[in-house]
Amino acid sequence: MEQTQTVTSVVDADRRLYFLCKRLMDVVLASLLLVLLSPLLILIAILIKLDSPGPVFFVQERVGSRRRLIGRQVVWEIRPFRMIKFRSMVCNADPKLHEQYIRAYTSGEASAVETEDGTIYKLVNDPRVTRVGRILRRASLDELPQLFNVLRGEMSLVGPRPVPQYEFDSYKDWHKERLAATPGITGLWQVSGRCENSFDEQMMLDITYVRNQSLWLDIVILLRTLPAVLSGRGAG
Repeated sequence: MEQTQTVTSVVDADRRLYFLCKRLMDVVLASLLLVLLSPLLILIAILIKLDSPGPVFFVQERVGSRRRLIGRQVVWEIRPFRMIKFRSMVCNADPKLHEQYIRAYTSGEASAVETEDGTIYKLVNDPRVTRVGRILRRASLDELPQLFNVLRGEMSLVGPRPVPQYEFDSYKDWHKERLAATPGITGLWQVSGRCENSFDEQMMLDITYVRNQSLWLDIVILLRTLPAVLSGRGAG
């Protein structure tokens, strides 16, 4: 991005205690999950290496935001960071297919697709996805390495998903309000149907979260995440 962009939060500076507690919860839970899930992480890494040539991890620049306090006003500085995922595609996969779909999705031109699990907005039957990658995506296991992003303070356990630059470039001004929060691994959109929602519906769910951020809402979303993942609803 050529210049620093910011978005002003409706959450004022008096809620510093919330942000402090949220960060503490992120660090404690992310550390605990990395320890408890370490055998699973190792197994996934082995399966990825056995399934297709290439690195275990996929690192992509995403657009996120960082909270800054100016007087009594909270301002979110929009900035890129490197997000980590388990690789679920063939090595050096051409990103153009996804970029084309995202442009159609954000403009409202993408049609919902009928699948055995319902109607979703998602790029289905993507030839770039590996056999192991399909399983990882179905169970959202490819997202687990983002726990390291949480520990580094680039992400939170709960918040709007960080997006690639080419998706951010298609945002209208009102869409950018969703960036007035630390990007998360899971969020209100993920537990509310996920890919069953249109782009504008996704934006409104994220903005609803931004405007109503609280520790209780974060806990509720975390508790709803596991059932949402297990059900596979909206995962495609």
